[in-house]
Amino acid sequence: MKKTPQTLTIAGSDSGGGAGIQADLKTFQELDVYGTSVITAVTAQNTTGVSAIYPMSPQAVQMQLGAVGSDFELAALKTGMLFNSEIIKEAVAAIRKFGWKNIVVDPVMMAKGGADLLQQEAVDALKTQLLPLALLVTPNIPEAEALTGITITSAASRRYAAEQILGLGAKAVVIKGGHAVNTEYAEDYFLQTNGESVLYRSIRIVTDQTHGTGCTFAAAVTAELAKGQQLKDAIFTAKQFIQAALSEPLNIGKGHGPTNHAAYKAGMLGKKEVNKIEVFQ
Repeated sequence: MKKTPQTLTIAGSDSGGGAGIQADLKTFQELDVYGTSVITAVTAQNTTGVSAIYPMSPQAVQMQLGAVGSDFELAALKTGMLFNSEIIKEAVAAIRKFGWKNIVVDPVMMAKGGADLLQQEAVDALKTQLLPLALLVTPNIPEAEALTGITITSAASRRYAAEQILGLGAKAVVIKGGHAVNTEYAEDYFLQTNGESVLYRSIRIVTDQTHGTGCTFAAAVTAELAKGQQLKDAIFTAKQFIQAALSEPLNIGKGHGPTNHAAYKAGMLGKKEVNKIEVFQ
């Protein structure tokens, strides 16, 4: 009997539905994998910002992880908002206990409105305990700068930052280019420990409907890995997925609205020139 690929997201809950657990599960569903979840914190937020964060206790996280690990055969998982070092330690312990592979780490540190989503004391735990287990780390430029202390202003500094992240133990990194100053293109830079690199380039979509893009991208990579895709191909599909999601905005909320998770499967990908992805190796 053929089984549906099973995935896990370890992340925070977004009451606005655009990011976190909600975005991840929507993405998993759209890409035809089964999603499970472990909630690390409950946030009170909408498209205008985060007004409160209520972290789960380490025991609550541990119990959720145990419930998932004892019953589901996970082919891939992603981490998002982990908030504090105690939660990171529980995630690491479960990954080791259950032997989970294909770990995608989205190092969520700050919300678009400026709220801190990772306590400063947890950064060291993220770098020393979780990143060495990661198949892929998916920071945006500010997150890559925070992880490395490197200011990214050029292709050379971007590669140097990527090399430093690999030096923390991750097998691969993709530095997302949404925060770059390039007004024409959005470039995502991928580097593996063997030195192989890929640049994924797409036309920049000018929009404020960007809430949850990072979560969605990492979840799409996770879904494709769960289906057996190679890492470079999984990233390409994730890039396609998020490009389609941005190009067909839902126009919801009064701030940074959520992306359209249904656009990719609805066939919007090939209908616009803006959705084409160029690959440079």
